[in-house]
Amino acid sequence: MTDLRDTILDSMRQVALISDCTLVDDIDDDTVLLQSGLDSLGFAMLVAQLEEEFNVDPFSEMELAVYPRTLGEFVSVYQSALQPSE
Repeated sequence: MTDLRDTILDSMRQVALISDCTLVDDIDDDTVLLQSGLDSLGFAMLVAQLEEEFNVDPFSEMELAVYPRTLGEFVSVYQSALQPSE
């Protein structure tokens, strides 16, 4: 999960730079997404960038909408979406 988490954090940093946002220091799995420094447009850009990176948008593929509250929950959504189907 560390590689996935690192990829997501790198994408967050890129989006923050593009959208002129400032991320909080020391983002960890317990960081509340709405307090990370990205605004709603930033999160939309992040999901779009991650869709390009992983070729999956887990939020559009969900039967029931899930809104992750923390970075750890956000990473878990992607981790679940990237696991091969059984």
